[in-house]
Amino acid sequence: MNFKDLHEFIDFLEAKGELVRIKTPVTWDLEITEITTRTIANQGPALLFENVEGYQYPLLINMYGTLKRMGWALGSENLDELGHRIQSLIGMAQSGPPETILAKMRALGDLVKLASYKPKLVSSAPCQEVVLNGEDVNLFDLPILKCWPLDAGRFITLPLVITQDPETGIRNVGTYRMQVFDRNTTGMHWQTHKVGAHHARLAREQASPKLEVAVALGGDPATIWTGSAPLPPSVDEFMMAGFIRSQPIELVKAKTVNIEVPAHAEFILEGYVTPGETMEEGPFGDHTGYYSLKEPYSVFHITTITHRKSPVYPTVVVGKPIQEDYFMGKATERTFLPLIQLLLPEIRDINMPGEGIFHNLMIVSIRKEFPGQAQKVMHAIWGLGLLMLTKTIIVLDDFVDIQNASEVVWRVTANINPETDLLMTKGPVDDLDYATAGEFRVGTKIGIDATHKIPGEPRSNDWPPEIEMENEIKKLVTEKWEDYGI
Repeated sequence: MNFKDLHEFIDFLEAKGELVRIKTPVTWDLEITEITTRTIANQGPALLFENVEGYQYPLLINMYGTLKRMGWALGSENLDELGHRIQSLIGMAQSGPPETILAKMRALGDLVKLASYKPKLVSSAPCQEVVLNGEDVNLFDLPILKCWPLDAGRFITLPLVITQDPETGIRNVGTYRMQVFDRNTTGMHWQTHKVGAHHARLAREQASPKLEVAVALGGDPATIWTGSAPLPPSVDEFMMAGFIRSQPIELVKAKTVNIEVPAHAEFILEGYVTPGETMEEGPFGDHTGYYSLKEPYSVFHITTITHRKSPVYPTVVVGKPIQEDYFMGKATERTFLPLIQLLLPEIRDINMPGEGIFHNLMIVSIRKEFPGQAQKVMHAIWGLGLLMLTKTIIVLDDFVDIQNASEVVWRVTANINPETDLLMTKGPVDDLDYATAGEFRVGTKIGIDATHKIPGEPRSNDWPPEIEMENEIKKLVTEKWEDYGI
């Protein structure tokens, strides 16, 4: 299952009965948000709005809006399949270096295969069929949404923002919302801890007059998703997309900036950020379920727009959970589980519920072997990349189904003694954390040890047995069930 671009994915979803074309006139101002929110609440289809009033371009939304569609977008029937592929790829690292000649040859083959996912540079591309410069650059030609009543304006919500480290030249691709200020200027909401913000800080330290930026709208669905994936700065998102697709993505040199962009995107916005220049951005109805308020962020100046001859504008709505971004986050959870297990092998599963809006709650199950292991896992998670922003970590035993909210609540409330099982610490918090985020983005974290206590931990000697029926009785009742007439 491999999609060259957004159009192939649209055709696939339509053939599966998972996409509806809406020809009824709709407005960009709030109406599409309400339609989409109701559709997601009912686990409805992807929506292709073909008649946004005042616009020639159709708008695609909710393409990721179920676990099934999210899996298809990443080339799998379900999200765990991709996790298993990553697990097999890193199996060599877990088992140590290969010892036999045959094993070494196999390992070399795996590395060669991984290298084959490196992006391929092409000389011409669909995303550059139309080139607009100067006065022809006009963001208001795109059906960009105003999503919520108190939003400060229209926001681009599904961009791939491409920058390069001013020191190393290493590329980064991130998804940062962009408020439209005028026809060729937007905000660039790269948050404090994101790589794009790091590149901007480096450019300012070097007194660079500008940091070149390209923004891709659209592309194949796997590549679009990688912009939201919290990859380490040294891992190329486009190579990750190639691995997911089992085929390298094609890139093309942008027309006016020294950046390579996805050849099969719908639109490319080319321009620059002036280091140190800010404008107030927001309010914006965010994935927290609340508005993020007005704050200064970088400014993106657009000098050129290129696009396909018949482009589609892709977007998402965020707001009170659950919205489409939840399914994108769930894909991250399942994909990165094997990588987390590589560093923390005692972890059996993780769950980042939609209600926890990614950075507020992480539930972890571990195979516990020694006292204090739950606390060790908490500290380790807070030291892993953007997981440092996790506000609440709950640790449970490996036999707990942490995907079952009912079981989690029962186990947590039954197992904890708040005096001994709560860990409070301080560290970085997400820019959007309105409850604790101050000027320096530092706040309090909490860890909850809801595991069964073992010798060496408080209340280990009289931990009660769990209620379970004998297997013989279970088997007997199963065999006689029809006889009971229930």
